[in-house]
Amino acid sequence: MLIPHDTRIALDTVVDLVNTAPEDGTGGGRGGTPDGLADIEALYAFVRSQGLSGVGDLGRRDLRAVQEVRARFAEVFAAPDARTAAELINRLVAAAGTTPQLTDHDGYDWHVHYFAPGASVADHLAADCGMALAFMVVAGEQERLRRCEAPDCGHAFVDLSRNRSRRYCDSRTCGNRLHVAAYRARRKEAAG
Repeated sequence: MLIPHDTRIALDTVVDLVNTAPEDGTGGGRGGTPDGLADIEALYAFVRSQGLSGVGDLGRRDLRAVQEVRARFAEVFAAPDARTAAELINRLVAAAGTTPQLTDHDGYDWHVHYFAPGASVADHLAADCGMALAFMVVAGEQERLRRCEAPDCGHAFVDLSRNRSRRYCDSRTCGNRLHVAAYRARRKEAAG
């Protein structure tokens, strides 16, 4: 599956945003995980880590709006089918006042920004990340928007494996931990 560079960056951003949520409410088993966007400083850190352009001063309203966008993105990852995901994405993108523009800022080649100039950080995320999620639905790949199957994780991820078989957000941590536990259980059963 060929994903344009800017769409891939937006998908990474939406995954990172969704994974800042505490107790994500989807049964993902992330009990005790603190909110990664608990305050304005954390929002500034998120904006810097994602390299979001054109973001000015941020306040309490921005924080609440981004937390709300995060909750809507989590609903997209939990959507049972493409139609439901499309309805959620359409509402998000429409509310953001999408204004597609070609740009080549900061040394990047030409790409599309879907947010209006001067848009709030929440609208920026809703528009650009919402369109990246829309790309997945249009491509018939909504099922690639997943949650980690490790019982104590539940992080969101985009399965870009060739055969859509990825089950864990990180095979080196969650996947390996479950495989080791299963191995130990088999050994214990065989020994007992």
